Amino acid sequence: MAEPADMGVRRFGRVNWLGLGTLATREIRRFMTVWTQTLAAPLVTAALFIAVFSLAIGPGRGDVMGVPYVQFLAPGILTMTVIQNAFANTSSSIMSAKVQGNIVDTLMPPLSPAELLAGYMAGAIARGTFVAAAIVVFLLIVVGGGVAYPGWVAVFAVLGAAMMGGLGIVAAIYATKFDQQAAITNFIITPLSFLSGTFYSIERLPPAMQTLLHVNPMFYLIDGVRYGMIGQSDSSPWLGLAVVTAAVAAVLGLCWHWLRTGYRLKA
Repeated sequence: MAEPADMGVRRFGRVNWLGLGTLATREIRRFMTVWTQTLAAPLVTAALFIAVFSLAIGPGRGDVMGVPYVQFLAPGILTMTVIQNAFANTSSSIMSAKVQGNIVDTLMPPLSPAELLAGYMAGAIARGTFVAAAIVVFLLIVVGGGVAYPGWVAVFAVLGAAMMGGLGIVAAIYATKFDQQAAITNFIITPLSFLSGTFYSIERLPPAMQTLLHVNPMFYLIDGVRYGMIGQSDSSPWLGLAVVTAAVAAVLGLCWHWLRTGYRLKA
């Protein structure tokens, strides 16, 4: 007879690759099925922001950080769109499952908390990077200017999608109904993304506001993408990388803990 498996070793091995891959595929197919809403709509929204600001402010604004205002604005619009879509992907997936009562279908399979987290994050990062790629191509065609450091843009786009995907999990687990989730989006996520240097350089702000912004990880996301796009930023990209990486680790750690304990997920 075969020897029994050691305690702590699952029949799927240390990592349930089949289950993880299935969950990740499901999360990616969720937004790909409605691509006009999840991929095309953000591109249209970004285009409208660029058009409105370039027509209303661009001609008389002058250069910012040595580049035309529209080129300065483009990285902020890109980052804001990426983080909002990454947040929406995980929060809508978990919240819908909770409200419809089928979250048990995700919790019952032999998936560890880390595998559940990785599966959900795969969808958020995929959606964020797909949106980022589409907007970068659009910006290069319409706005011009090129990309100074593509690697920095990619790193901060992925980290931004990871951080906001994790916050989407936190918001969906904590909320008990769609109204609470919408409140988190409207009163926390959207204001933070708008007030983190998306439309302006922080040099225009009073010193007290500048200090507050420097403890906001979203500021470093936008500033890091701006550095990658135009080669200029309000702070060091290496400092931004450290702050954002720490924020991602903290958010994902909380997600893992709540998935492990079943907080607000298990009756």
